[in-house]
Amino acid sequence: MNKKIFIDNIKAANKEIPCDLVIKNISVIDVFQCSSFICDVAIKNGFIVGLGDYSGNIEVNGTGKFICPGLIDSHAHIESSMLTPNEYYKTALLHGVTSLIADPHEIANVLGQAGIKFMIDSAQNIPFDFYFMLPSCVPSTPFENSGAVLTSSDLKDFYSNSKVLGLAEVMDYPSVANCNDDMINKLYDAISNNSIIDGHGAGLNSHSINVYSTANIKTDHECATYEQLIDRIRRGIYVLMREGTVAKNLNELIKGASIFNSRRICLCTDDKHIDDLAHNGSIDTSIKMCIKGGLAPEIAIQMATLNAAECYNLKNKGAIAPSYVADFLILDSLEEFKINSVYKNGKLVVSNNILINDVKYSNVYPSLSNSIKLPTLTKDTLKIDVKNKSILNVIELIPNKLESNHLKLDISKLNFDDEFISLTTPDNLLKIAVIERHKNTGNVGVGVLKGLNLKSGAIATTIAHDSHNLIVCGTNDADMLFAVEELKKINGGIIIVKDGTVLASVSLEIGGIITARNSDDVISDLDKLHDALKIIAPDITFNPFLTLSFLSLPVIPDIKITDKGLFDVKNFNFIDVCE
Repeated sequence: MNKKIFIDNIKAANKEIPCDLVIKNISVIDVFQCSSFICDVAIKNGFIVGLGDYSGNIEVNGTGKFICPGLIDSHAHIESSMLTPNEYYKTALLHGVTSLIADPHEIANVLGQAGIKFMIDSAQNIPFDFYFMLPSCVPSTPFENSGAVLTSSDLKDFYSNSKVLGLAEVMDYPSVANCNDDMINKLYDAISNNSIIDGHGAGLNSHSINVYSTANIKTDHECATYEQLIDRIRRGIYVLMREGTVAKNLNELIKGASIFNSRRICLCTDDKHIDDLAHNGSIDTSIKMCIKGGLAPEIAIQMATLNAAECYNLKNKGAIAPSYVADFLILDSLEEFKINSVYKNGKLVVSNNILINDVKYSNVYPSLSNSIKLPTLTKDTLKIDVKNKSILNVIELIPNKLESNHLKLDISKLNFDDEFISLTTPDNLLKIAVIERHKNTGNVGVGVLKGLNLKSGAIATTIAHDSHNLIVCGTNDADMLFAVEELKKINGGIIIVKDGTVLASVSLEIGGIITARNSDDVISDLDKLHDALKIIAPDITFNPFLTLSFLSLPVIPDIKITDKGLFDVKNFNFIDVCE
């Protein structure tokens, strides 16, 4: 803010000069005291300058309506939407989100520093505030191969950017606990820059949370139970209650939220496909769920605004009060959280669920015409020899959860000969493989999955958290190999095949994980994917694409698969598929 604007804002607050905009006679949601009161809200130069009785150049009648701060998504991977930031924000605005804390961890695993820079650059000059955390774990663990490696020295210069708020989710607990040199440097650089550090506490007990909190890691979006929420808040850690496309923790965690601890709770989406975001909402939906779960609307709104702003040191954000940025929503109903309009910096950007001034942006992105580098694959690549073995180690997915179960099945009861063959029997066992695709190392990890409910064909994707190798699962080797080859032809994305035919696909030409196309085109492609899914998996009741993509993340219990093989997350070691 320059000096003239500063002076003009004071004069407008003092009623010496007119305000730009005044919302008249509206119920203000007071996030400081979790209450409401009726007055005028005055805006000048994109800032709120007064609560009381004001007049302005533009006056909007707020009688019978409510005003609350613009919503803040406290943790999200934009890449999971498959869009660039300057396309993603349009859908977010429709759901009342005006600011978002992004972790460009996914594209950094593919492109390194260039990926981070691309995300920051494509978030400029739009009516939305993207803030960025620097990926702390690229690769996320030493148990997989990614497209890049980022050390503390690779991240350090990014702290000079005002849109960078700190260090993103630290998921490598052993490196923290063992004081690994580079991890300590990353943590200390963030502390030295007065920046926030995000955590990733999946599966960590209270002792491990002591270690994290001592290391100045102050958030966790991986809480799954009431007990975990209480443990973290007791240790001064903000809990970011998550409701994404796959990971849906809010209904369970809301049981532990109350007026007594709500100031240490924020709301986030983490990972959401764009069709899910468009059809089912964002932080606005989380607020509705909180209200339905018994929280007062004012507390739920506080979690989605002021708490997130204070957690991430976003000064002058998150409240309807003088000196605060004029990002706000006008609601027709508080209890139903029904959005009438959205304002960004005091300007109307959404009215009656229609985006004002929908600008088309052109993306300039790194050339990735050969982003999918794969070895020659044969049926032998996918072979699982069960001869003279007694136990089959199986990944059992849990619908709508990132966690998985580790099953140990008696091979003698599965009617195999010498090789595992994918089954379409009630056992519902399928082959799954992760293929390194960044540097053509030839690494292929093969395993067995239960619970995906495919009846025919195969699914493959180059979205495979966090290293984003190629992951494929199917009912037969031929379709699995065909899916891999066809995915290579479209430079990565998601594909469904059956009997050697492509049923549907989404091309993601930027690093194999996002696209420069607009949201409507991507949603149309996703609709076709879901239609094709009904052909090969008519009984499926969850999103298999994001579910599949998280089965390669070796920091989420109990068992996962990477390009190096089957990984026991609890014991942090690789295991054989057959014993």
